[in-house]
Amino acid sequence: MQKKLAIINDIAGYGRCAMTVLLPIISYMGVQACPLLTSVFSSNTAFPDFFMDDYTDRMESYLESWEKIGLKHKFDGISTGYLGSVRQIEIVKRFVREFSREDTLVIVDPVMGDHGRLYSAYTVELCTELRKLVALADIVTPNLTEACHLADMPYKEKGWKRKELFDLADRLAALGPSHVVITGIPQGEYLANYVFVKEKQEKPITRLIRIHRAGEERCSTGDVFTAIVAADAVNGVPFDRSVKKAAGFVKQCVEEAVKLETPPAEGVPFETVLHRLKRG
Repeated sequence: MQKKLAIINDIAGYGRCAMTVLLPIISYMGVQACPLLTSVFSSNTAFPDFFMDDYTDRMESYLESWEKIGLKHKFDGISTGYLGSVRQIEIVKRFVREFSREDTLVIVDPVMGDHGRLYSAYTVELCTELRKLVALADIVTPNLTEACHLADMPYKEKGWKRKELFDLADRLAALGPSHVVITGIPQGEYLANYVFVKEKQEKPITRLIRIHRAGEERCSTGDVFTAIVAADAVNGVPFDRSVKKAAGFVKQCVEEAVKLETPPAEGVPFETVLHRLKRG
């Protein structure tokens, strides 16, 4: 039967990010994408003006309806993105506990900040609650900033040694997830992703996947990456292979953005290269 993946995130009408990226990529990869909105934006927040409607008050009624039509225990995966309040995190934790089967995979993209700084909404309380959500995850996909805050380790922009990355990932795995990928690690002309897999009492399997930089940073690359990892996870693709595929496709998307002169706030034009993405 076709796999089902619940996606918890916001949606922006303009400027590719979050749900407008996740839905088409996950669908293209053969997985039924089932969205649960956290908020609605007229455009992503990289633009100077935007309308925003918080969906928190509607999320519980939405999930009650899902339960009434028989969706409890029907999802092969649950993927979460930006959560802007303690209440949203509490709703998502309850959803994970009540709707998951024993084999349901939980993928948490802890969207908290970048370049050593957390987003303005992220208080100490919110970070604490997000750690509790990470504890329910099988896979977690933080960037360096997010990994350091979740693991309570000092942040630095460059100069990460493998032993330091191992310790950072090991701390994240100690929170609960067996599969960790720390993304966007600067290494000169490369960007690296550190893969860490620790199941049961086995020795961790690690891998550093490096790829040449393709252009300036821009919106939506993290969403493209997470979409591929989440869809691959429920399709049974090995984790390290999925991370390598996701990193390679993100590079293609950035190269296409440079070619088409796409403004950074508009994300990456994944639509024009989606046909190149391998589904398995």
